[in-house]
Amino acid sequence: MPEAQDARRTRHGSLVARIVVATVAIVWVFRGQDWEKLREVLGRLSWAYFALGLAAYIVGQIVVAFRWWLLLRAQSIHIEVLAAVRLYFVGLFYNNVMPSSVGGDLLKAYYVTKHTHRRLEGVLSVAIDRLVGLSGMVLMAVAAYLLFVRGRAIEAPAEQAEGVQQGIAASRGAIFFLFAVLAAATAAVLVHPGLRGRFRRIAGRLRDRGAELFGRFRTALAVYCRKPVTMLAALLLTVAGQSIVVSAFWLLGRNLGIEAGPRYYFVIFPVTWVVAAIPVSIAGLGVLEMGIVTLFVSLAGTTGEAALALAFCQRFVWVLASLPGGMVHLLGGHLPRQFLVDGENGAN
Repeated sequence: MPEAQDARRTRHGSLVARIVVATVAIVWVFRGQDWEKLREVLGRLSWAYFALGLAAYIVGQIVVAFRWWLLLRAQSIHIEVLAAVRLYFVGLFYNNVMPSSVGGDLLKAYYVTKHTHRRLEGVLSVAIDRLVGLSGMVLMAVAAYLLFVRGRAIEAPAEQAEGVQQGIAASRGAIFFLFAVLAAATAAVLVHPGLRGRFRRIAGRLRDRGAELFGRFRTALAVYCRKPVTMLAALLLTVAGQSIVVSAFWLLGRNLGIEAGPRYYFVIFPVTWVVAAIPVSIAGLGVLEMGIVTLFVSLAGTTGEAALALAFCQRFVWVLASLPGGMVHLLGGHLPRQFLVDGENGAN
């Protein structure tokens, strides 16, 4: 009973903390914006370009879902591609839409175990899929920066130069503020007796459970290490899927009047996606928008209003593209039609 109460308090505290971070980040993003200019920028939006961005994002996520399907097969978990896509979109819905403390990856890992008796391997595939995805986006951003952005002048007209410098200074202040918030939260855990005791109990349970699962985890992980072709294919699918999305957002940005070249998009979007994946906010709310505004202003010389309009468009695309996952969950499409052992005619 005390353990259950501790778990509930921990989930509640985590949700409250993420709401606070999201609120602070949103306030920072909105601070100093010219609302008339923002309305003018959004007025340029073509619904055809928005629909293109939405379609490209959905296609990109299907490509990434296929990546997860490959990783499942590497563990001899044979489910249909369509079943993997359905599960992936359920996870996407809970990652991008729902404010719960249950992440989409956790839910996806839980439901994939309904399709196989190889439960630990199924859960591991979700973790490896996330790791491959983050690694691929980091590689994209680093490669684009080194090849196309480093050493280049900021693409800003002379009259925006002062605004760019202010944006750089503001971004430094935002980074310092976020570090200060994290430091304060850590200090609160260490100083408060109740929080410190709860942290010790949680750490103890994780240590005991981790020791039990470590051997099985190591065995399952070794399977991926013995399949470099599969891992390379997964990495290439990451680059392909995310490149489709970034290219569509570049076209959307052009429609909004952002003149920055595609090289900036291939740096800024992967970086902000990786940062937003850190569970310090609700679905990256505020953190993602803050990253896009800060980087577009400081790197590409974009006006804050245009960058914020693009961030809004991305958020709406994410939410709309994730809604099918909610329908799949509501209608039970995430569950197998029948429970069968893994094999060529396994559960689907």
